[in-house]
Amino acid sequence: MKFIHLSDLHLGKRVNEVPMLADQKHILGEILRVIDGERPDAVLIAGDVYDKPVPSAEAVELFDNFLYSLVKRDLPVFVISGNHDSPERLSFCARMIDASGVHFSRVFTGKVKPFTLTDDYGPVDIYMLPFLKPAAVRPLFPGEGIDTYTDALRTVIGDMDIDPARRNVLVPHQFVTGAERSESEEVSVGGLDNVDAAVFDPFDYVALGHLHGPQNVGSERVRYCGSPLKYSFSEAKQVKSVTVAELGEKGQLSVRTAPLTPKHDLRELRGTYEELTNLSNYEDTATDDYLHITLTDEEDVYDALGKLRVIYPNLMKLDYDNCRTRAAGAADDPAGGEDKSPLELFAALFQRQNGRPMSEEQAAFCQSLIEEIWEVEA
Repeated sequence: MKFIHLSDLHLGKRVNEVPMLADQKHILGEILRVIDGERPDAVLIAGDVYDKPVPSAEAVELFDNFLYSLVKRDLPVFVISGNHDSPERLSFCARMIDASGVHFSRVFTGKVKPFTLTDDYGPVDIYMLPFLKPAAVRPLFPGEGIDTYTDALRTVIGDMDIDPARRNVLVPHQFVTGAERSESEEVSVGGLDNVDAAVFDPFDYVALGHLHGPQNVGSERVRYCGSPLKYSFSEAKQVKSVTVAELGEKGQLSVRTAPLTPKHDLRELRGTYEELTNLSNYEDTATDDYLHITLTDEEDVYDALGKLRVIYPNLMKLDYDNCRTRAAGAADDPAGGEDKSPLELFAALFQRQNGRPMSEEQAAFCQSLIEEIWEVEA
């Protein structure tokens, strides 16, 4: 059985205040082109359909047209809500829409029933699990001791009536420990949203959403397909694609990717103003791409943004990298690392202000306070 695995469409998103709707319409057309070439048995959409819980009318219309195109191709579609979606809005009329072959995950109530497809090797059970937080799971399983995201997912999956003799597919939207993040994704306090990949052991394929970089976690059985478009310059070097996952008989899985061509690429350029405005340097460059330009001139160039946009009309972001900006950056970041956890950053600030490190007791109190704040926000 062949699946097209998608996630993180983020319809309606703006990147550096630039609306991406036209680019998203183009990339959905690219996805339909891949689907027509691959002729899958079903399409899995693993959350973050929209960029906001209350999406714009234009974003809703775009997704409606995409789903209609899939229905016309007589394709079953399985859609879950991600952390950017409203599960209530996304699952509106889901029970009636089921008859069309488009299946939306319901608002989580503690029970997850599979949809079953059949091929020459027998049944495939597809479980849809919307984005979950411990606070949403805990009241539904009293006495289970659900403190972490791993506890929550392990409890929910353990309560599913999974037949290990059948082929089982899970469509979740979570951050699995060890996966690589991008800047455009929401990062929780202290990495508290980590889920241990071992909770997914009962499944033959796990079609994950949430992270924008296509990647396997541990093995190809647990897979992020990534977003179809680049949504931050941290993703500039990624090759965007859809994942094609094929299940043979029980225990047989093959995973590959089908590349996508965007309407505008998202790229980074670096150099002096003179280098970047030299005809010989930009003649061979796709000047209509979305760009982040870093100027290395020691002196600021007057109206550099306006002048560069004459050549690069889709310049999204401009900054400088020189002695002055590096010195300012060092002063602003005494902890010396943007990838540090909140606890590490606070510990560095504490040592700088007090001339000594935090005690173990102080560090433990600080970490518990961070977790408490995160749980309240959850």
